[in-house]
Amino acid sequence: MKLGILSRSIRCYSTRRLREAAIQRGHKVKVLDTLKFAIDLKPAEPDLFFRGKHLSHYDAVLPRIGASITQFGTAVVRQFEQMDIFTTNSSAGISNSRDKLRSLQILSRHQIGIPETTFVRDKRDVLPAIERVGGAPVIIKLLEGTQGIGVLLAESVKAAEAIVELLQSQKQNVLIQKFVAESKGKDIRAFVVGDQVVGAMRRVAQGQEFRSNVHRGGVTEPVDLPDDYREAAIRTTQIMGLRVAGVDMLEGKDGPQIMEVNSSPGLEGIEHCLQLDIAGSIIDYIAAQVDFPEIDLRQRLTVSRGYGVAEIHVPEGSEFIDKTIQASGLREKDINALTLYRGASVIPNPRADRVLMAGDRLLCFGKLELMRGLIPKKTRRIRKPKVRHLPDLPVAHEALTSDPDATES
Repeated sequence: MKLGILSRSIRCYSTRRLREAAIQRGHKVKVLDTLKFAIDLKPAEPDLFFRGKHLSHYDAVLPRIGASITQFGTAVVRQFEQMDIFTTNSSAGISNSRDKLRSLQILSRHQIGIPETTFVRDKRDVLPAIERVGGAPVIIKLLEGTQGIGVLLAESVKAAEAIVELLQSQKQNVLIQKFVAESKGKDIRAFVVGDQVVGAMRRVAQGQEFRSNVHRGGVTEPVDLPDDYREAAIRTTQIMGLRVAGVDMLEGKDGPQIMEVNSSPGLEGIEHCLQLDIAGSIIDYIAAQVDFPEIDLRQRLTVSRGYGVAEIHVPEGSEFIDKTIQASGLREKDINALTLYRGASVIPNPRADRVLMAGDRLLCFGKLELMRGLIPKKTRRIRKPKVRHLPDLPVAHEALTSDPDATES
């Protein structure tokens, strides 16, 4: 295959190892500086230029997008997706993982362990927020930070208040997070490629430092992950829309607590610790998957007028309980069940003889009008807002009497 590695530095260890592993396996590979691209948008012809010239064909792209260029970098990855070129991580997945608040919001919908976290802007909300996560000590994090930068430990409520007030005065958004004391200054980095963990290491903080990042002086040791930690790392990566990721977990008393997901995980620390060819496993995975580019399901399936994707719940008392998917009558209504969610289990392409249970959720594709009747009334009211005329109020009156061609500064 012909592989493009999106990276700003050909000299960094991870980029050099990935290039080396690809060449070793007989692939053509080129490191492409992400900021040297130009994105061309024309009807039915999404295209890319590199260093002023039309980009030649690539079979796959491996993005290594740094935090400082997230917006432009994800736009370049998104363009490759529109051109039906395989990318190891989706543009949405990279964006989701880069924002700590967004990633935790996404994970909180699923049965994935995460530390109790709160996000506030008003100074008056700080004290109640600290109490909700269990009181001091608490961890305070900047929304976007890497290698342990922007992560602070507040030993007392007063210290937490002062830190949050200082950061907010500098227009920094912060998270207040429960301090998982039982982790004792250590965490686990699981390296996920596809649907398996190819390696894991424990990082241990040194001295008075509570952050275990290698860049903060932490030391590493190999670790054999228990099944629940392995499953949590894989599911987290899939939920975030990533295929290659470093998942950082705390060892909580209730099992794994997902702390962060890195869409451009470094290879040097884990390869040095485990003495494993992690770069090679990534290249092998890309070679096996290159014919299956990222597909935006909703974008593709909603092109047909009147059809779309919806999630159907099976609540207590539903007529579908104890019926098979075949007997439910969904297929007769031109509704296809794509995935069945049952607790922590995800069952893709469920069989027709699968019996439905209370609490099940079905991701379905079909006629929206027919599926609308299967969505609970409360949800349906939220999803179908009614547009009313502007009320007779002072501010609304400005819109009624203003120049329609004027623009607001």
